[in-house]
Amino acid sequence: MTRLSDAALGTLPAAIGRPDYDRRSVRSGVVHFGPGAFHRAHQAAAFDRLLADDPRWGITAISLNSRGVADALAPQDGLYTLARLDAEADYRVIGAIRGILTGDERAAILAALASEDTRIISMTVTEKGYCLTAAGELDFGHPAIQSDLQNPAEPRSIIGWLAAGLGERRRRGLPAPTLLSCDNLANNGRKLGGAVRAFAAATDPETTRWIDGEVRFPNAMVDSITPATDDMLRRRVSDATGMVDAWPIQRERFSQWVIEDDFAGERPTLEVAGVTFAGDVHGYEAAKLRLLNGAHSSLAYIGLALGHATVAAAMADDRLAGFAERMMREDVAPSLAPPPGLDVAAYIGSILARFANPAIEHRLSQIAWDGSQKLPYRILDTVRDALAAGRPVDRLAVPVAAWLRFIERAASADEPITDPLADRLLAAGGDWRAIVAMREIFGDLANAPAFLSAIERAHAALADPAGFAREPA
Repeated sequence: MTRLSDAALGTLPAAIGRPDYDRRSVRSGVVHFGPGAFHRAHQAAAFDRLLADDPRWGITAISLNSRGVADALAPQDGLYTLARLDAEADYRVIGAIRGILTGDERAAILAALASEDTRIISMTVTEKGYCLTAAGELDFGHPAIQSDLQNPAEPRSIIGWLAAGLGERRRRGLPAPTLLSCDNLANNGRKLGGAVRAFAAATDPETTRWIDGEVRFPNAMVDSITPATDDMLRRRVSDATGMVDAWPIQRERFSQWVIEDDFAGERPTLEVAGVTFAGDVHGYEAAKLRLLNGAHSSLAYIGLALGHATVAAAMADDRLAGFAERMMREDVAPSLAPPPGLDVAAYIGSILARFANPAIEHRLSQIAWDGSQKLPYRILDTVRDALAAGRPVDRLAVPVAAWLRFIERAASADEPITDPLADRLLAAGGDWRAIVAMREIFGDLANAPAFLSAIERAHAALADPAGFAREPA
């Protein structure tokens, strides 16, 4: 069977979407760190729609820690297939990525960051990639940051690379770019900006002043469920396209990307791809993190304990589906200040329908990764607001207790977990109080009596995994 490539595009079946522009004319206006599934399903697909109108917004992708994506897509000329899965699936070959650089190509990475064509530097590196403290500031004790401070010309971290690239642009007299975080991190642009400024201040004061005056760090929110690629998807894409695609991507049909309208220079006209530009992203961001992502984490930790493998399977369990809906409507919604036009009740209804979509095989084990980094934004911020308002936190404590039980099970079975704090979490796995005392995760909640009591009750109830159903209904 033919491998997907530029030369093979003309032989695709008529029903398969493909680049409607000349890829030879595309220039890289975007440099993106982290070309994993999330980026390729969302940002790259949006820019792909724009390129027919404006070929200046192609993407040079950078994968600092792995060659996997580069090795898969290089023989395909950077092309891959995006499958949008619903009652009926559709497929489009995405051509926005012009090339993928890996961490050992240092000169090429710096050249891309300092290119005259580059106007946006974006990233999807997950919460842990920003090397932040629990307070959302740059962690100068992080090993990668310490290494970069000692050797700023050979950065390891995303923050070190951004500071190096901005410093090179300043020295060359090039225009300042927009740095655009697309990760599920509350106030992501502000936190990114604070981290880059703090690093630059320690290594390059002149560039710090330039950053303060010229560079922009807009907040952004991206929402669309993106399961990991598996062999089933590869077979499905091969059957639909008649070609071999080493790394296709899947997501649900629903997609939302909201970007704060604060750019250093020219703003791409991504409205053609359905992107929303707003004066304030916080309301959208909080709704997504606390409702969708908070419910996702709850389903993951409780669902795994109950023997479920996917979100759709968890939602087929009436106990779990009912719990998720009650938590969103009764505990999370009161903590939100939605932007004008966002109907929270309807948004919750759409989330429940999306979770139940049987065409999306979103694995709970994938959602369960990096709980120490995700729960502060997905659950714990809601807990703080509830406590401040005098509202109960019993139900909100259940997913936290389920995460603690998840760690206990892994520790007792001597199984690994995917988390940057894995060693410490597993070492304390038999003592949930020791984990809750970790201030880098729980912050001030480590000393909140009402919350600790709620966790204690939920943790005891979850000795039987079905015990969550006995929590407040």
